[in-house]
Amino acid sequence: MKDKTLEQFTMDVSSKEPVPGGGGATAMVASLSSALAQMVTNLTIGKKKYLEFTEELDDIRKEAEILRSNLLDCIEKDAEAFRPLAEVYSLPKDSEGYEEKMEKCLRDAADSPLLILKYCTRIIDLDERLAVIGSKISVSDAATSVMLAHGCLYGAYVNILVNTELMKDRDYAEDLNRQAVELLDEYSVKALNVYDDICKRLTNG
Repeated sequence: MKDKTLEQFTMDVSSKEPVPGGGGATAMVASLSSALAQMVTNLTIGKKKYLEFTEELDDIRKEAEILRSNLLDCIEKDAEAFRPLAEVYSLPKDSEGYEEKMEKCLRDAADSPLLILKYCTRIIDLDERLAVIGSKISVSDAATSVMLAHGCLYGAYVNILVNTELMKDRDYAEDLNRQAVELLDEYSVKALNVYDDICKRLTNG
């Protein structure tokens, strides 16, 4: 799926087909967020003013590239997890093994958005540092990156909730929800702080 053109991907999202949907779209936007973070490093490395940060910037660049690639893989992972869930939804509720099949599919479907959420937190961490050591000419790209990641936190979170809501194992469901909300609470604030700090610098605020 990640090899499709942007035109094909967005047309697929807009269709009535169940995948790619919110989860795949979140992964795509998050991959762009990571790509922007990588762009900041590429615009900074080699500039005289930032030579002391070369090694750190290179480490950030490498991690951002891994995140970008992993998030693209999440588009397919999300689709692969949803397809069997959609099949179970179509089965009669009194069919043999229905509840067990549904529970497994719900767990699998929640795994991908939780992973996307965790990847987004790392992008926000990288952007927080890039706002400090990145070239001034690319600081707006860091700000854009962090706000894309900020939005993706919420996209991933709600795609966890839509699955945990239906789980019979409430202990498992609540543990996933707890992990997700803790990350959401911490990193939504951090992302906004990074964005606000950059905007203040750009407006001499």
